[in-house]
Amino acid sequence: MQKNIINYTIIIFGAALYALSVVIFTAPNNIAPGGLTGAATLINYLFSFPIGTFIFFMNVPLLFIGYKRLGRDYFIKTVVGTAAVSVLIDIFTPFIPAYKGNMILVCIFGGILNGSGIALIFSRGGSSGGTDIIASLINRYFPQFSIGYLIMISDAFIVILSAFVYNSIESGLYAVISIFVSSRLIDRIIYGTSRDNGKLMLIITEKHKEILYELLNNVSRGVTVLRAYGGYSGNKKKLLVCAVRPHQVFKVNNIVKKLDFSSFIIVTTANAIYGEGFKKNF
Repeated sequence: MQKNIINYTIIIFGAALYALSVVIFTAPNNIAPGGLTGAATLINYLFSFPIGTFIFFMNVPLLFIGYKRLGRDYFIKTVVGTAAVSVLIDIFTPFIPAYKGNMILVCIFGGILNGSGIALIFSRGGSSGGTDIIASLINRYFPQFSIGYLIMISDAFIVILSAFVYNSIESGLYAVISIFVSSRLIDRIIYGTSRDNGKLMLIITEKHKEILYELLNNVSRGVTVLRAYGGYSGNKKKLLVCAVRPHQVFKVNNIVKKLDFSSFIIVTTANAIYGEGFKKNF
């Protein structure tokens, strides 16, 4: 219960950062930040339809896909993230003043808030909906494509469309800057300072079969099993060695502790990992 409270609190906080980026920086300055939020910003500009409400309704079919493909836990957390973003945007809009100043500052700080919010939601196993769901699906099956990069690719159409809607090439160019800042920040927060880095997890447990099954099926990372025994107790155990992305440490830790609370886990940083799912071999 305590972990769930922490997880959903962080998801809602991330949604608040995301909503602030739209309300303060991007929407008031005619910048469509990509994805369904960008589409909602354009609809709001053309027809004055509430941005948050449009985001939620457009996410319904994607949420259904997310439930079918990524499971119940991801679905619930994504519904919470999407609903929080949608509601908070519409709540903040009448009360929080917009910043209309230097456009470069708008792009940078809008991108920072946007990227930080999405990364916080991702780190707790959820999504803010829209193209995030599509990016998460692709990243799960093709981990060599980072989430931030996939989101940036999917946003290209909205950026081009925004230049026509606002009748301004500059609006599209500013959107590119904002999306780039956001996507880079997502990768830095989720993956760390290097795209090729990772974490090496050493798991000592007596329930290696159950943990091995869960890691192979729910984390999609290879695991090496070594024989081990306690130096003091002499008890026979297994040592699981697993290389993961930094954002997957939280999920692996939860799986292990759920199945074997007495397990011993060591997490260390690997400056570079070569092989499938990471950097290509020399």
